[in-house]
Amino acid sequence: MAHEVENMFYTREVPWHGLGVRVEESPTSKDALKLAGLDWRVITKPIYIDNQRIKEYVANVRDNDNSVLGIVSNTYKIVQNEEAFSFTDQLLANNNDVHYETAGSLCNGKKTWLLAKMPDIYLVDDPTNCYLTFMNSFDGKSGLRVFTTPVRVVCQNTLNMALSSTPRSWSANHTGNIEEKLEEAKRTLLMASNYFKHLETVSKVLVSKEINDKAVLEFIEELLPIESGASARRENNVIELRKELFARYKNAPDLKKYQNTQWALINAVSDFASHTIPLRRTKTYSENNFVKVVEGHPVFDKATRLLKVA
Repeated sequence: MAHEVENMFYTREVPWHGLGVRVEESPTSKDALKLAGLDWRVITKPIYIDNQRIKEYVANVRDNDNSVLGIVSNTYKIVQNEEAFSFTDQLLANNNDVHYETAGSLCNGKKTWLLAKMPDIYLVDDPTNCYLTFMNSFDGKSGLRVFTTPVRVVCQNTLNMALSSTPRSWSANHTGNIEEKLEEAKRTLLMASNYFKHLETVSKVLVSKEINDKAVLEFIEELLPIESGASARRENNVIELRKELFARYKNAPDLKKYQNTQWALINAVSDFASHTIPLRRTKTYSENNFVKVVEGHPVFDKATRLLKVA
């Protein structure tokens, strides 16, 4: 278990993020709260300095252990874990093909997530799992967010492409009318369906576009540039990363049938972004990588822009 990942669950098969406690059946939202270790509430407490109250700010405090999750403005609106599950219950209502796959918390409770499994799609001829992720936070650093997350079954690579004409996420801050914002967010299920349909079309376009090794190497150099004035050590590190990415493109068994196409290249970048372990692996690497994978990895986002993915 990663250093800052608290209790969480997953159903049946180990999920692509590799974290959690296994359960046999998809739980109800009430059971999911307990299985994920999210059956606690957040309360606000005043902040004092030298016995003087700071009126503009309050502390978000977890009620079961009194731990401080964040210092926020007094206009901050808390969305409790049970409210988040209630929201996703409504979001997924009347769709028997959608169910809770996993849920949990990161950073000692400062961030929480729910991940729902949607019907699978095919990208080219690969079965791809589709997920809808709802993320919440109590630290004041991020708001409510809903993301689409497609994952190729064969290699567990995420394919969160930044498609210019079809959004993959929705977000809102913790101020104003939260109820109205959650009502607006219900439209994200339609957004997700549109995104996955567009992704299917994009995959067929990319697999039809041929690319030779010279162009791939030029692409990798642009994707992973060596900054002016970089130290010899930094330059060598980037060169090694370039070699690793090219090796994934040339040698990955699941990409052999797509060799010399942009589809093989974008999948190699996805594999590289999702699974390459940094030279200095921090204690929070797993949960940080999980968030990047869900939200969209910056390297993968840059790759989709360079390939001019629609």
